[in-house]
Amino acid sequence: MKSGELKQAVLEHLHAEHRTPPSAHEISAALELRGGQKKRLQKLLNELLLAGEIVRIRGNRYSIGAEADLVTGRLDVSKRGDGYVQGPGGSCVAFVPRHALETALPGDTVVVRLGREIADRITDDRVRVGRVIRILTRAQREIVGTLKKTDRFLYVVPMDPRYKKDFYVPEMAGAEIGDRVIIRFAGWADPHINPEAEIVESLGPADTPSQDTIAAIRHYGLPDDFPGEVLSEAETVSSLIDRPGRRLDCRDLFILTIDPARARDFDDALSLERDEQGRRVLGVHIADVSHFVRPRSALDKEARVRGNSVYLPDRVIPMLPEQLSNGVCSLVPDVDRLAFSVFMTIDDRGQVLSSTFARTRIRSRRRFTYEDVLPVLQGQKPAGVGKQAIAQLRELHRLAQQFRKRRFATYALELDAPEPEVVVDEHGVTTGIRMVPNDETHQLVEECMVAANEATARELSERNVPSIYRVHAPPSAEKMQDLMAELAGLGYTPGDLTNRKNLATFLRSVKGEARADYVRLAVLKSMNRAEYTPERAEHFGLAKQYYGHFTSPIRRYPDLIVHRQLAALLLQQAKPDAKRKPTMYKTAELVKVSAICSDTERRADEAERAVIEIKKYRYLKRQLDEGTQQTYEAVVVSVMNFGLFVEIPALQVQGLVHVRELSSGFVRHDRTNQSLRAGKKRYVVETRLQVVINNVDMEGRKLDFALARA
Repeated sequence: MKSGELKQAVLEHLHAEHRTPPSAHEISAALELRGGQKKRLQKLLNELLLAGEIVRIRGNRYSIGAEADLVTGRLDVSKRGDGYVQGPGGSCVAFVPRHALETALPGDTVVVRLGREIADRITDDRVRVGRVIRILTRAQREIVGTLKKTDRFLYVVPMDPRYKKDFYVPEMAGAEIGDRVIIRFAGWADPHINPEAEIVESLGPADTPSQDTIAAIRHYGLPDDFPGEVLSEAETVSSLIDRPGRRLDCRDLFILTIDPARARDFDDALSLERDEQGRRVLGVHIADVSHFVRPRSALDKEARVRGNSVYLPDRVIPMLPEQLSNGVCSLVPDVDRLAFSVFMTIDDRGQVLSSTFARTRIRSRRRFTYEDVLPVLQGQKPAGVGKQAIAQLRELHRLAQQFRKRRFATYALELDAPEPEVVVDEHGVTTGIRMVPNDETHQLVEECMVAANEATARELSERNVPSIYRVHAPPSAEKMQDLMAELAGLGYTPGDLTNRKNLATFLRSVKGEARADYVRLAVLKSMNRAEYTPERAEHFGLAKQYYGHFTSPIRRYPDLIVHRQLAALLLQQAKPDAKRKPTMYKTAELVKVSAICSDTERRADEAERAVIEIKKYRYLKRQLDEGTQQTYEAVVVSVMNFGLFVEIPALQVQGLVHVRELSSGFVRHDRTNQSLRAGKKRYVVETRLQVVINNVDMEGRKLDFALARA
């Protein structure tokens, strides 16, 4: 019996009626397994447990989870302390209130028993609520925190505020009180006491900015330096640029790149031509990393482990060595480069009529930054920018806006907004925070890349070629219930946001409001994570039925896989009668790769957010400590009886103005009208304030503000 047949037989047996769920021995007997099949059975049962397809109940018996009101998955924990259990594909399969997490920690694989009797604030019958009853596997990673002590105990406060318990440690192990330390989880049996751990390394004083990035690397399990074997191979394969193989020569096309001023790699370029019928032909040209990184090579194995590049404020952790990412794969201008190109023929309404693909040789004519392009799109003619470049940029802009309009007509979610960029010096000290706008130049590039990703996914799907898709599942009922409750508390009546049309319409309705960024972030937090999977499904946020990642193989491993599958398809089409067919990935292998890359991406995102947040808080704390506070414009986003929650749009941080900061006298709270009145001054949602920093809680990641003096 083959592996696939064994899995099917086990699942069919578990779906059948049983007086009591069977044990592994009873399953083996029922299926008449012999020899090696018995050993494979236990391995298969373990895999099914971790995948959440089955559950193990008392007496080491196995059952389909739904029948036993049990679900299995990876535990995510919010800053508030509540848990969300992620099942296969990244969808939320259960909400676990904070008091029902027992001894589970973020990232653990848990079994949850469903039962609404434990819910204390959820009333929607669609929400699946449960309690953790078993921890299948602990998250295997180091935890970074700050070492502290009481009169009797040593303990470590985790740097990640999602950990709601401090960890007891038996000894200092060479560290000093106040050091940032790395601990290894030792055990946690009783939820009423703290978990235990042991210190394995000290990184030095916790208030040292230069250690922020290395702390995040260790805490989130990110890779560091490349092995020597990988670096040696990178040097060798760089010579392959002189052996391009058979390619379409596109060096006569007017090709350009548009990237951020501080971009660290250049892996995409654009061209726009007219065909014989006058129709636009958009060319999206992507660095052909697959030419240099061959399957099962040292480079490939390392890239697969890393999954993606990680971009931190003061450091990049690349997926590929610099010889490739900033060398032969980088589409620098005026140099021949190898690319994988998609050419899309587009009608006057912005509809893609057809797509063709080719491995190409290109030569970029010019590198533009976003700052270079914006004046051109605004009608200016900057010095040094030729007529052909100006015409092409404006035509690309018109096309991108057509793409954008078509997406939003199908109720794609408009979540674009300025993003904060933390600027640090060579010592890791934050010297400033600036907002990077999501303007028309960013939209130009983004829409062209989305179109290329969609075209590639559609091509591979319609040709029945196994591939990795980028899937974004619709939001879960429980998270949308939380979101609607939060928005109601802000005074909104958005309706049923589980309907994408309503959600998209609501997002557009708040655009331009003072609280728009706050609402956008609240919506983003309620969304499921996008995941990689070989099973094609809708991308909810983009409103796309076909979507995969093709445009960044320098920094994303799934894109490299898609390039290889597409290359094999093109070779097969070119030589249909060849006896030896091009090697393609099988679906089973793509399942493993998808899971690895979804996990590495999640860890990278968490690390990036953590470091940016820490750097912001250090920036504000230094102002407070040095007495150099700046006055910030803030907007009230929520009114409570104890104070005002406000947001500083220029920093994208939130915090509290306590009632005692509003007046030394009585402050009246009007719950119905969501207001606070202090004397003659009335504060409501969207009131604009001038504030200064009053307190910075680095460990809890909380901010308190005071009103700036006039």
